[in-house]
Amino acid sequence: MEINAKMIAELRAQTGAGMLDCKNALVEADGDAEKAGEILRTKGIAKAAKRAGKIAAEGLVYSYIHGEGKIGVLLELNCETDFVAKTDGFKALAHDIAMHIAAANPKYLSREEVKAEDMEKEKNIYREQLKNEGKPVEMIEKILEGKMGRYYSEVCVLEQPFIKDEDKTIEQLLTQKTGEMGEKTTLRRFTRYELGEGIEKKVSDFAAEVAEQLA
Repeated sequence: MEINAKMIAELRAQTGAGMLDCKNALVEADGDAEKAGEILRTKGIAKAAKRAGKIAAEGLVYSYIHGEGKIGVLLELNCETDFVAKTDGFKALAHDIAMHIAAANPKYLSREEVKAEDMEKEKNIYREQLKNEGKPVEMIEKILEGKMGRYYSEVCVLEQPFIKDEDKTIEQLLTQKTGEMGEKTTLRRFTRYELGEGIEKKVSDFAAEVAEQLA
């Protein structure tokens, strides 16, 4: 069954879920709005949408050490109340996300945090690749949108596939947990440390400077 904009808008008005979530639910339900609503509720999306405007200022700062001290992650996970922050489920979520960050090594929280120079650098690399492949100039910018989407899914933690369930992103995991816990749940910030990271580069840079002075 073809899913049209009117069907999506009506489901969104009923559930408060996002347009894309509504469309996906309708596709899964073969156009049955009632069944689509049930799908959204099952996934926690409908309940999460209703809490989108809530303030999530409670939570915890969680630390995770991996590989006998080789990698460390520090993150801030927020919820609405101190009660939920103390639950085993919330702590388990913090642990899972920290473990994901340790393994996936994201550079940013979201695409809004990607530095403009990094974004332009990636675009220029992809643009040159497409030109070398002989793609028409008028198509290159459209193709770039898809390539940048994949880039964001590699470097932004919220858009990365969750290592324990790659069918959902970290952002979708948070949405699901918001529905399950009944409170808005957000990842605010994180830092990842890796033993020795950057040292080799600094040493090589210093060696290059010395070589240049001796030349």
